Amino acid sequence: MSLYAQRGVSAQKEEVHAAIKNLHPGIYAHSFCKIYPDYLVGDEHFVNISHADGAGTKSILAYLYWKETGDISIWKGIAQDAIAMNLDDLLCVGVYDNLLFSSTIDRNKKLISGEVIKAIIDGSQTFFNQLKDFGINIHYLGGETADVGDVVRTIAVNGTITARWKKNKLITNDKIAAGNVIVGFSSSGQATYETAYNSGLGSNGLTSARHDVLSKYYAEKYPETFETSLSSEVVYIGKNKVEDKLPIGDAFISIGELLLSPTRTYAPLLKILLEEHFYDINGIIHCSGGGQTKCMKYLPRPLKIIKNNLFDIPPIFQLIQENSKADYKEMYQVFNMGHRLEIFTDEKTAFSMINIAQQFNIEAKIIGIVEPSEKNELILQGSFGEIQY
Repeated sequence: MSLYAQRGVSAQKEEVHAAIKNLHPGIYAHSFCKIYPDYLVGDEHFVNISHADGAGTKSILAYLYWKETGDISIWKGIAQDAIAMNLDDLLCVGVYDNLLFSSTIDRNKKLISGEVIKAIIDGSQTFFNQLKDFGINIHYLGGETADVGDVVRTIAVNGTITARWKKNKLITNDKIAAGNVIVGFSSSGQATYETAYNSGLGSNGLTSARHDVLSKYYAEKYPETFETSLSSEVVYIGKNKVEDKLPIGDAFISIGELLLSPTRTYAPLLKILLEEHFYDINGIIHCSGGGQTKCMKYLPRPLKIIKNNLFDIPPIFQLIQENSKADYKEMYQVFNMGHRLEIFTDEKTAFSMINIAQQFNIEAKIIGIVEPSEKNELILQGSFGEIQY
């Protein structure tokens, strides 16, 4: 059993998918988000979309970092995580403007101060203001902040995003087909709209990242940051502390900052790609939970996906793997490993998209192809050899 599973976490969320299998799939079965008829107005030319996500266990890491360093600003990144994980899912169905966001924050008041809550709420509004400069308007409707110390050990930061969108401007993934190429967009580096280097980690796999990288020192000092029934063999088994530094380019960045890099949103880039290349986009995948295997869930027919030109693995993932000793198959299934967005299109359009991405200082390239198959297959090829899913 993988370390991820031993910690009570599932990269594929098998039990969740089993629990919801009888729910309405939406009007487009293969779209990245569920899409429903326009129940709000009743216009057959529009659809309604609502999506919920959050920062996950990254908020526990933020708590630990805050307690160790006193840096309250780290919570602004958690606000961005909760928003970006929602926003970038909606971007995958073509939605990029006039969105409604409601936050849900559950805290243990004995450990999480009002100062933290304020930093999260202010951070949310700051992020919305930044996105507005790129023509992406998200309206902050407030939400629920609850003191539920009997339920949460520290804090959980989540949100819901809602949109009403034109039906003829949707990306449903139904056009994904053999012959498509796949453009990957790097999750690491520093985009023009980011203020610092982004490790690329995002908000998935943080349970493993935290326990695999950080030392037992934190288990002893902050028992509120983990499930105490877990075996000590899977709790904080790494060798590092949050203030240890890694060389990144010409700089040295703390491991805490790398683990807590705010989730990159691709919204400024995708807005342009959707406006200029809407009819050339066959599918969009946000490589979040499930990492590089995420695409398999949204294929409209049996196909073989071959990813044979993957990005170099960013340092944060190398660090996690060195500490955990996880094999590449598990790493690519839990983490994005270098790109968190991929677009299925034709080769000519692919090169245009790559050039547009360069304007935002986001590395992009053709990372794979789609071939015919009698079953859904995914093959990853690289210096690690070949991995099949």
